[in-house]
Amino acid sequence: MLKRLADLDLSQLTQRSYLPSPAAWEDEVLYFLLVDRFSDGREQGYLDNGGKPVTTGTTPRYRPEDRGNATGSEQDRQRWFEAGGRYVGGTLRGLESKLGYLARLGVTAIWVSPIFKQVPFSDTSYHGYGIQNFLQVEPRFGTQDDLVSLVNSAHDHGIRVILDVILNHAGDVFGYREEEFRCDVRNASGAVVGREPCWQADGTVYGVAGFRAADGRPSLPFGPVADSQFPDGAIWPAEFQQPETFTRKGVVRNFDFDPEYREGDFFSLKDIRLGQGSVDDYQPSAALLHLCEVFKYWIAVADVDGFRVDTVKHMDDGASRLFTSSIHEFAESLGKENFYLIGEITGGRRHAFEVLERIGMNAALGINDIPDKLEYLVKGYRNPEDYFNLFRNSLLIQKESHVWFRDRVVTTFDDHDQVRKGRNKSRFAHDEGPGQVENFRQLLNILAMNATTMGIPCIYYGSEQFFDGHGDNDRYIREAMFGGEFGAFETRGRHFFHEEGPVYRELSKILAIRRQSLPLRRGRQYLRPISGNGLQFGLPRLIGGELRSVVPWSRIFNNQEVLLAINTDSFEPRTAWVTIDNSLHAEGSQLTCVYSSNPAQIGRKLPVESRNGKSVLLDVPAAGFVIYQ
Repeated sequence: MLKRLADLDLSQLTQRSYLPSPAAWEDEVLYFLLVDRFSDGREQGYLDNGGKPVTTGTTPRYRPEDRGNATGSEQDRQRWFEAGGRYVGGTLRGLESKLGYLARLGVTAIWVSPIFKQVPFSDTSYHGYGIQNFLQVEPRFGTQDDLVSLVNSAHDHGIRVILDVILNHAGDVFGYREEEFRCDVRNASGAVVGREPCWQADGTVYGVAGFRAADGRPSLPFGPVADSQFPDGAIWPAEFQQPETFTRKGVVRNFDFDPEYREGDFFSLKDIRLGQGSVDDYQPSAALLHLCEVFKYWIAVADVDGFRVDTVKHMDDGASRLFTSSIHEFAESLGKENFYLIGEITGGRRHAFEVLERIGMNAALGINDIPDKLEYLVKGYRNPEDYFNLFRNSLLIQKESHVWFRDRVVTTFDDHDQVRKGRNKSRFAHDEGPGQVENFRQLLNILAMNATTMGIPCIYYGSEQFFDGHGDNDRYIREAMFGGEFGAFETRGRHFFHEEGPVYRELSKILAIRRQSLPLRRGRQYLRPISGNGLQFGLPRLIGGELRSVVPWSRIFNNQEVLLAINTDSFEPRTAWVTIDNSLHAEGSQLTCVYSSNPAQIGRKLPVESRNGKSVLLDVPAAGFVIYQ
């Protein structure tokens, strides 16, 4: 097992063939999962990768009557809640066993939470963002061989693999001196519960007690340590043990103040000093150059297809650009001409665009106005223009065409953090709970809209199974698909790999249509005007603070138009005249329904009439979704 980057020989590792990159990432459908929360490989009653029933597992499939089986008493509920803050037991082998489940859904790329070795003395870094060894797989997830096997199997199933990587920080690998603890730590009620070193405007660099040993105590020298401390003490590879690896400026308090959010520690995670200087004249630190070698290594050994780069906002743009250039050049040398780098860039659309232009990453994730506007449009509480205008020609982004968004933004509506919701975390389906008529349809609508509007769509694991986690803690939206001690719907010991469920079943049909349709993957996009009488047309808008209407849009590629629509009225079907492209359709021609929430509509033909240019009279079921072409 490697202890030093100096012992790494990439030229020897790369004497093999690699899977070329996709030609166009907007053709892909991403699926984001937390390894610890996805599968432990012990389920029974699901379909294996070849589509055959598995009867050898020990965990039965969830049934509606199982809801709440882990929280029957207050004591049970506390046990379930506490389990959600620790490792639950998902593994890379478990994930590999569910590739058929994902492929049959229509997923073509998985974004996998960080798999690197975490600090060993804590059982709360199940999410993977507290790295202690950058060159080792977290043992609770499996081995490096398990990762290689996963990627190879994924490629055999037509699925790309994107690893979540971190440059901004390491785990809680050292401790500050106690006398340096200057700032109050408060709980949710505002009460002081402790003290910590925090970032200071005068640039204070705090004293360090030492690297943490395997037991978590900062008892090791803050500098190179003996090989006997491998693998659980200090940080590895050994090149990261130099004190100048870390900024040592304490915890960020104001996440909107620069340079505080670039220099400070991300809570207990220790900030890595990446360098200094302007983006065009950046002077990288040794640590940044080491990180470039680390992640070249993972491309070389595992043949992964892209990285999702965590906390780009907290990094210097010069560091992001250098990393991007280094990784792209290395990947291209292996024949991966379009190795995709997706940056987590918070702060809105303008900021994301400007950062991408400076640093050269391929796409942005975390453009917070997209999830908000998409979620509440489908629920009927946002004007459709608010969402669709994010993708229109815009002086804001200084582009003459809206195709920038086609392959440079990853769109999603739920994720594992939900920073935009503050302390009130909730999956989309939380508002669509038991008792509503056809309650799965709004969830299907947002999945369908995410898949068929611009950008690279990303599904958050469990959405296809109607997960409804909610509460004042991140763990509530990180339920375990395989059950364990922290299953969804307040269960334990029940898994959720169910391919006959209405959301999974219908979404798989929609994604199959997307896969066969260039307009749905790469086309231009237009929100369409509607009319009740066929005479006066206008874009659908809120009335009295609500939208209960047909919301139609078109995707156009070359000379082909696909018309899509949702109905934001959950209880009544809606009918409207909808404008389509005047030049692509002759009066008397027809559009054919290729998908509808009401199967009886599939195959129905709509005649094109000369109204507001050209229009069709469109009927959309209650809380329904339709596709015509």
